[in-house]
Amino acid sequence: MTAVIESLTDTWTLVGTVRRRAMASPDGVAMRAKRLGIWRGITWADYADHVDLVGHALLSLGIEAGDRVAIHSENRPEWLFADLGTNAVRGITVGLYPTNPATEVAYLLADSGARILIAEDQEQIDKALLVESQCPTLEHIIYLDPRGVATIDNPKLMGWEDFLDRGRAHRETDPRALEHLAHEAKPTDIVTLVYTSGTTGPPKGAMLSNANVEFASGVIVDGGGLYDPPPNPGDVILSYLPLCHVAERAVTTWTNAVSGAVVHFAESIDTVTLNIREVQPTLFFAVPRIWEKLKAAVEVRMAGASRIKKLNYVVWMKVGQGIADSMLAHGGRHTLWSRIRYSVGYVFLYRSMRERLGLRRVRAAASAAAPISPEVLYFFFTMGVVINELYGMTENSAVATSNRAGRIKLGTVGEAHPGVEVVLAEGTGEILTRHPGTFAGYWGKPEATAEAIDADGWLHTGDVGEWVGDTHLKIVDRIKDIIITAGGKNISPSEIENALKASPFIREALVIGDQRAYLTALVGIEEDTVGQWARAKRIPYTTYRDLSEREEVLKLVQGIIAKVNEATARVENIRKFRMLTKALDHEDGELTATQKIKRSALTTAFAPLIDDMYSGADRLAGGDQSDVIVVTPVEA
Repeated sequence: MTAVIESLTDTWTLVGTVRRRAMASPDGVAMRAKRLGIWRGITWADYADHVDLVGHALLSLGIEAGDRVAIHSENRPEWLFADLGTNAVRGITVGLYPTNPATEVAYLLADSGARILIAEDQEQIDKALLVESQCPTLEHIIYLDPRGVATIDNPKLMGWEDFLDRGRAHRETDPRALEHLAHEAKPTDIVTLVYTSGTTGPPKGAMLSNANVEFASGVIVDGGGLYDPPPNPGDVILSYLPLCHVAERAVTTWTNAVSGAVVHFAESIDTVTLNIREVQPTLFFAVPRIWEKLKAAVEVRMAGASRIKKLNYVVWMKVGQGIADSMLAHGGRHTLWSRIRYSVGYVFLYRSMRERLGLRRVRAAASAAAPISPEVLYFFFTMGVVINELYGMTENSAVATSNRAGRIKLGTVGEAHPGVEVVLAEGTGEILTRHPGTFAGYWGKPEATAEAIDADGWLHTGDVGEWVGDTHLKIVDRIKDIIITAGGKNISPSEIENALKASPFIREALVIGDQRAYLTALVGIEEDTVGQWARAKRIPYTTYRDLSEREEVLKLVQGIIAKVNEATARVENIRKFRMLTKALDHEDGELTATQKIKRSALTTAFAPLIDDMYSGADRLAGGDQSDVIVVTPVEA
């Protein structure tokens, strides 16, 4: 082991944490990645050594403290090597989403002033070279996969292995360079820029420091803030959400280093359902879209199952509802009677369901990053998978509240973590948080920073909340998304949207109605489930658009909306809707990289169609519910 790995610093850093693990368990497995169809382990010594090599390579290219290094790649070990290697030289990591189109790549590289880009493959290299002239600070582009890239003639390009060779040569020349930098590290050093999703404007780079990460990782791991009970070296994690998002950074990089849990990297976002079945993680974090997709997968499979299997499913899911009700009445814990029923049901149904979903070994699961329907959470409770809904955001290092084992309240995001203050602003109900994980500000945007953090250190989250009991927080919606109807009623669109998306047939829903006489919606179907439903009904179709425009599908969606309307107050009823005739996409600017709808972009793009839904508003505002749901499809 190198002299650098043996050195430590008085300032807590993630790099130092990995080095300590490498000294304590050099042969222990830190992570696994699939190569040639086989999961291959990378030890803690390997991990620390690669961080070391990346740090030396960056020094050889002239990177200094405070310089920015961008990473544009799917999740893989090199992402972590580059991330911590940058921090080892007191540099700042800038993560880019793999799905970022070239225009966004140009903005992020230019706004951050990145000097080096580490890109995964030809696709990402092509984006960078396309906007190279718009990125004046960019000096080097390191590529991980040489296929299709090695023949490109550009002086800025360098292969990953050549890059590491530079690191080896520099280490031989100056073996203690990183050690000196480690001793200069400070709690206030910025270690990463995490760019916001840009739902309301250009993304802003949130600066997270060593001190922020130390506090947040302590809460997440030692305090059981993400998984309760806390993770340990025997746990298994699947990394698949973009690592440039603060939630996945917390789940993968921070949890791995601090707890020793073994990370497995999914081959791609498209293979997650396969990889999760192979890995069978013990800890599983997912955004609501993933939980919704897993639920839909079960319902699709059961729709095509034999009569006996369907009967078995219906019987044991009914039993599971009783088990879920019992557990929820006891804060998420089993009683003796519910455990006995679950043990029997495990033999007949729950084990096979969990096995197929990849959740058989899951002992702790979590959902965050967006609101999730309680109906979806309840579905997983019935098979014994207790999902901890929690709350945090980039600007508070993903740390605010979570449901704790034995104190879970469905429909809430739980209680404030130890050391975290949470209050609701008078008048608006805006959630304010204050703790050592509060970010250092927005990169190059002091005015936006001042708007986010007030003089007393309170972070203004932009979310509206309400207390359930004395301790549990419920998220109502984003302040900017709250609908105030023409009649002055305040409505949370996300609650209605989540109720719609609880159906396996609906993928996207956007509720509209601000300053309008009634609510309308744009609806996108879940192609897999609706397609299977159509085939079972012998309804022919060719494309997503063709399927969306089928009269039978329109009536199917109309029925789902009518059912949701029955469970809401009249003012919250959707009176008209339009079908989207294409799947929304991040690259088209319709979704964020974490699959959240960009409301402002969609309402602008579909303004004429939205206005059309409000023709005859006076009649509809006072009309009978039976004659107001309109099923006209629209061009997406």
